[in-house]
Amino acid sequence: MDFDAILKELKTSLISLFGDKWADLKRESKKDIDQFLNDSKDKLKRWTELLVNGDLDLEDYEWLIKSQKDVMLMQALHSAGVNKISLGHFKNKVIKVIIDVVKTIVL
Repeated sequence: MDFDAILKELKTSLISLFGDKWADLKRESKKDIDQFLNDSKDKLKRWTELLVNGDLDLEDYEWLIKSQKDVMLMQALHSAGVNKISLGHFKNKVIKVIIDVVKTIVL
């Protein structure tokens, strides 16, 4: 498993997700994405390896990924005045993108 390739694809997909929703904040949001992926990198790698090795099923993997939701600060969106409900919905989309990317690459 090439985890660096997974991280690269996650970063690309998440930047695209930001750009689709808030095109005017795409550049600023890249910092938030980098920060989140850096803060979560070790956990994401460990959990993805467990998933690939069959030590975790997809349901448990999804639960673990969802546990990282609070780590997503999304400072650019918060500073731009995006309300908490919209941030929550967006974080859910981020979680879905992470799970979809990993499923596509490793399963």
